Amino acid sequence: MIDASETSPHTASVRADLAKLGLRWLGKLSCNESAASLYQAALANGEAKTSATGALVTETGIHTGRSPKDKFIVLDESTASTVWWDNNQALSPKHFALLKADMMIQARMKNLYVQDLSVCADPAHTLPTRVITEFAWHALFIRHLLKPTNADERFTPSFTIINLPSFKADPARHGSNRETVIAIDLTNRLILIGGTAYAGEIKKAVFTVLNYLLPAAGVLPMHCSANVGKAGDTTIFFGLSGTGKTTLSADPERTLIGDDEHGWGENGVFNIENGCYAKVINLSVKAEPEIHKASLGFATVLENVVMDENSRIIDFTDAGLTENTRAAYPLDAIVNASATRLAAASKTIIMLTADAFGVLPPIAKLTTEQALRQFLAGYTAKLAGTERGVKSPEATFSACFGAPFLPRHPQVYAELLRNLITTHGTQCYLVNTGWTGGAFGTGTRMPLSVTRRLLQAALSGELDQAEMRADENFDLLVPRHIQGVDDRLLNPRLTWADPEAYDASAKKLARDFVKALNRFNAEVPSQILAAE
Repeated sequence: MIDASETSPHTASVRADLAKLGLRWLGKLSCNESAASLYQAALANGEAKTSATGALVTETGIHTGRSPKDKFIVLDESTASTVWWDNNQALSPKHFALLKADMMIQARMKNLYVQDLSVCADPAHTLPTRVITEFAWHALFIRHLLKPTNADERFTPSFTIINLPSFKADPARHGSNRETVIAIDLTNRLILIGGTAYAGEIKKAVFTVLNYLLPAAGVLPMHCSANVGKAGDTTIFFGLSGTGKTTLSADPERTLIGDDEHGWGENGVFNIENGCYAKVINLSVKAEPEIHKASLGFATVLENVVMDENSRIIDFTDAGLTENTRAAYPLDAIVNASATRLAAASKTIIMLTADAFGVLPPIAKLTTEQALRQFLAGYTAKLAGTERGVKSPEATFSACFGAPFLPRHPQVYAELLRNLITTHGTQCYLVNTGWTGGAFGTGTRMPLSVTRRLLQAALSGELDQAEMRADENFDLLVPRHIQGVDDRLLNPRLTWADPEAYDASAKKLARDFVKALNRFNAEVPSQILAAE
């Protein structure tokens, strides 16, 4: 921690920049400290505990996940016609100004941690981002997730994030819904986060900004993981949380580009981040050895993961705090991670879903139009017990596999994807990592070994040679046989004890798909919605 009285050129310039923002009369200031120093500070401050393997174990209080109902974008002349307001909450410039002023007062005499970071591995689209946090562990978290810059060089941020969990918003004064607030001013390039200690808000605020900026540069921002084979063949894995993006992209036979957020533009695919934020509930060393090792590494940040107080051993199977347990670590913690975070245009797109109704096939080949429909629908299923009030599986449709992070209308992203698929001849597949033999509670989860084998068949071209059948409910082409996979698994109706019950469930989900896509009928070109 650098004392406030120090006057090194770098510290002085950072302090001057913060003063211009309104952050004055601060306590001690940490400027671009290393991961080891931030780790030590978090322990010294009582913010976290250390595990038996050296991971940093934290709890985030009442917020164990994102708060989408507390996220706002400033509505001004610039954003009025460019933001998808049906999907985003508006905050007036006046309310934002009051929020900022009050947060600056809250920060007085506090010790703050500053990290100057780089977003986007493609130099043509790099976004210098300054993150200012109240907690040392938040600074460590975002240092893992984004790329640290030279600690002593002059830094000019293109975007600034101020994160003060101790600040409580006043809905009457600040225009928020409650004490928690995530406010994004796209015009003045400032993000304010208050009332929540969940670190994922910082990460996703950055992604929201990139989802606004990159399309204007002709780049498709994607909620996906990506890896590349030995022949230079890039694969993208779209999917919502819990569908397997992180697990399936961490393939020892392929180089990992990243596990969650990427861009695809004129120079190919690039990682937006520089680290991984893996969901680790029930993490298994046998099924996911690379992620398991990284999650227990020194200075990895473990959020809301249960640890034995005496042995300091982590129990990844314990959901006592939340189902949404997380590990944040640098991409370098994965042995076969890409050094450049860059890859060629994608040869293959995998669209992941975890179908808890057990009616979708484990893999299907998609035409371009079908892929665009899946992209717009963004289907997966919520499970009983994962959210308050969810008693049975519920279909969830999140446009472009990431609606909470979309400032622009889905049409913008769908058109970019269409152009990229067409230009590069990309092959697209739907992969169901969910249930078979019945819905959640009756059937069983699709074995990871089966999913990996089917992916291998798709990426090698083997699946293209397979005899296909047409799925009558979902208009999909499904292989009848893949060596090493039980034929019955490829036809989910055959795995159900009651075929008629399967038919009823499949038809209901098909109707839900239509309803989800009908939301876009008025604004999305008909050729995107229509299947070939």
